[in-house]
Amino acid sequence: MFKLSFKTILLSSTLLAASFVSYAENMHSAWNKLVNQNVVAINNGHSTAVNYVAMQAQHSELTTYLKMLSAVSQNEFDGSGKTKQLAFLINAYNAWTVELIVTNLSEDGSGLKSIKDLGGFFSSPWSKKFIPLLGETLSLDNIEHDLIRGAIDDKSESKYNDPRIHFAVNCASIGCPALRAEAYTAAQLESQLEDQTIRFLSDTTRNIAEGNLLSVSSIFKWYGDDFEKTFRNGHTLQQFFLQYPEALKLTATQKEALQIGEMKIKFLDYNWNLNAHH
Repeated sequence: MFKLSFKTILLSSTLLAASFVSYAENMHSAWNKLVNQNVVAINNGHSTAVNYVAMQAQHSELTTYLKMLSAVSQNEFDGSGKTKQLAFLINAYNAWTVELIVTNLSEDGSGLKSIKDLGGFFSSPWSKKFIPLLGETLSLDNIEHDLIRGAIDDKSESKYNDPRIHFAVNCASIGCPALRAEAYTAAQLESQLEDQTIRFLSDTTRNIAEGNLLSVSSIFKWYGDDFEKTFRNGHTLQQFFLQYPEALKLTATQKEALQIGEMKIKFLDYNWNLNAHH
């Protein structure tokens, strides 16, 4: 009987692991191409609009990418590093959000004014379970709240503990931080998240410091706890903002007022209209 040597088995398993690493590194290139072609910078670069009609015409390419994501097993995911996992999950969230829009859009792009229109009377589009991922059928809420934001063993700290993800995941609305025109990757994730954060905070249509009042996006109200979980040793929303004084265009007086808790924070209304480019 033919027997495989231990060395042969070891080599085979090493090659298999290496091939998966290579596959994982190149996996997001399809998404990178789609967003590069169909995401347009607007609002002086602070926001983006998506050409969903063009995305619809390239639906086969989007479907191929989604199938690649679905093919990743839980074991393969668990075996990759946190940075690679987080890039994977952000791309997955954004790609399936686009999938939800393009599969509910008429060919000329009319008829859908907001992602909220895709929800039912008792449900939201984010709770719809239509995503085959990591061996389960998930919703967008599952990806964002359970996988990305979820706590470790019911502890208060999340697995990734990075509030900047809120400037990376995109909910197909004008009020959202920009859908990035490139895929997130493990190698670039830190710089990408930082760039997205500054890009959003420096938008004076959504975050405005005037006198003793700092008016900010409702994102900071909905996910306030995420900005208070010791990110860069900060424990309050004010301390998070103080990490980005230049982006928020804070004066020295405003910085001091924010530090001592004397600057009022107001949360602005959110624009849920579709972030479509026509």
